[in-house]
Amino acid sequence: MPIRSKGLRSKTRGVLTKRPRDRGVASPNTVLRQFEPGTRVAIVNDPAQHKGMTHKRFQGQTGVVSGKQGESFVVDIVHGNKPKTLVVRAEHLKPVQ
Repeated sequence: MPIRSKGLRSKTRGVLTKRPRDRGVASPNTVLRQFEPGTRVAIVNDPAQHKGMTHKRFQGQTGVVSGKQGESFVVDIVHGNKPKTLVVRAEHLKPVQ
């Protein structure tokens, strides 16, 4: 029997699909968005853009922007009870009030 693939996007049929009205390329405002250090953000992966996407386990988590690394942002989150640092591009982040 063949062995099932267990890549980064496995078991994400519902998680990494867009709704019909949201399909297509992200707007320039989303891609060029800037976040100041200390801003709270939610990680919402955009499946149309693969660069700078986090692992599926971090989808929906909130964190704090701690800096910038190239075009991406460094986000600190707590996963379980362990602090983690993610490098995420702007199109996968949404500001949280």
